[in-house]
Amino acid sequence: MQLEGSCHCGSVKFSVRSAQPVPFMRCYCTICRKTAGGGGFAINLGADFGTLKVTGRRYLRVYRALIERDGNTEESTGQRHFCVRCGSALWLYDPTWPDLVHPHASAIDTPLPQPPSHVHLMLGSKPAWVPVEGLPGDPRYDEYPPMSLAEWHAQHGLTSP
Repeated sequence: MQLEGSCHCGSVKFSVRSAQPVPFMRCYCTICRKTAGGGGFAINLGADFGTLKVTGRRYLRVYRALIERDGNTEESTGQRHFCVRCGSALWLYDPTWPDLVHPHASAIDTPLPQPPSHVHLMLGSKPAWVPVEGLPGDPRYDEYPPMSLAEWHAQHGLTSP
């Protein structure tokens, strides 16, 4: 599916092809919640980095989060792209997986399919004020689920050609 996206002020616009366009995975981690979450979580999609086309690159900035691991602080390899003019979170790119880019569903202007369910991850990082909304049978994980975005879409017959 061809996705078109933009920041709030329109300074940055982008397009990308996605075989995983259903916005189903809600991440409650501190990084996603604070950089892109409106309801206390953020939703990322999976897309083909090689198809990413951007206009307004001069308004893009990258944030690399600091992560605490085993008492050490390290800089994340994930590059969170945002508009410097309006602050909209746009996508995450991580060179560890060079073929992938993860646009934020909130930045997509193309109508997206409604997911049959949601997967709630990183609930161990969720603050008390954030309710976990969704269906009673929605999978919930304190950290990461055992499946990838691509695997979830394939399992539910939702992968686009």
